[in-house]
Formats: sequence, C-alpha cells, structure tokens
Amino acid sequence: MSEYPWYEKVSDSGNILQGDIINSCPIYIPPAKSEIKKKKIKIKARLYTTIVMSQSCDLEYGRIKLVLVCPIHNLSLFGEKSTNFASDKGKENLRRGNNPGYHLLDECGIKDFEFELKVVDFRSVYGVPIETLFERIKEEKERIRLLPPYREHLSQAFARFFMRVGLPSNIPPFSDKV
Repeated sequence: MSEYPWYEKVSDSGNILQGDIINSCPIYIPPAKSEIKKKKIKIKARLYTTIVMSQSCDLEYGRIKLVLVCPIHNLSLFGEKSTNFASDKGKENLRRGNNPGYHLLDECGIKDFEFELKVVDFRSVYGVPIETLFERIKEEKERIRLLPPYREHLSQAFARFFMRVGLPSNIPPFSDKV
C-alpha cells in the first residue's frame, strides 16, 4: 500500500481551501451580553493557529464572506489542559475519534513547517472575514494544507459533531448481555 502524505506546503496567496492551516489567525471575541448595551463595546482579539473548515467550493466561488475556522492545539499542551488527553487511553480515544468535539491530526515533517500531533477543537468555531484571511496568508507567504483523504476525514468528523442528536428516551436494550 502506498503512503499518502497528510500535508503540502502552499504559497498561493489568492486561494484559500478547506484544510488550510493559518498561523496567528486573529479571532475576535464579542463581549458578554450585558456589555452590549453600552454605546462603546470592547472586542477582544486573540491569535490562534487555526484550520479552515468552510467548504472549498464556497471559498473558491466567493459564496461566503465569513470563513469558519477552528483552533488547533499541540497534543502535548492539550493534554496539560485536559488530563483526560494526557493519558495513553485518552490519546487513543482521540485517535479513534471517540471524542466527537475533537479531531486528531498527524504530525508534519515538511522542512521549516514541522509540528507535532495537533488537536482540532470543534467546540470552538469562529467566523473570520475572508478579507482578514487573505491579508494573513499574504503576510505568511507559505502555509500548510491538509490533503485528501485526511481533509475529507476532518470534514466528516466536523459534520458528525454538529449533527449529534440527543433523544429524550432511547429504546431499551433487549438484553443485559448485549
């Protein structure tokens, strides 16, 4: 079986696709509801490493003005914040896709773009103006893009997270031995 690379280096500043990793992406955090009543509000800005989640076709055909992105974190640091992911069992559950709010990306070995295993956080989804992303990728000049089939796997995991349905009651098991 041939090996499929996870990533490629891209330098096209006029093209953003799903799976593009944007470093130092500005995320604007609106104030709490009670603060909105004031005439002047303070908006917080944070810089995250993000991955583009919007569909490539919508981006290519200019159908959207706000691009969905999710922050990505180093697995080692993510494990420090959540002890569940510090253990081998927690990491294995993450690898298997048993934590629907998160998705594991493989490490990158591309020269000058190396990084360790990354966790995509679907629980934190942000809309970034497309113009902001174009400015950012022009500054960055080169970036990493997640390749198929891993990009589609990421998209599918994202969809599974958002399509979850909690039923008020389930059909009871037929047997305790199942």
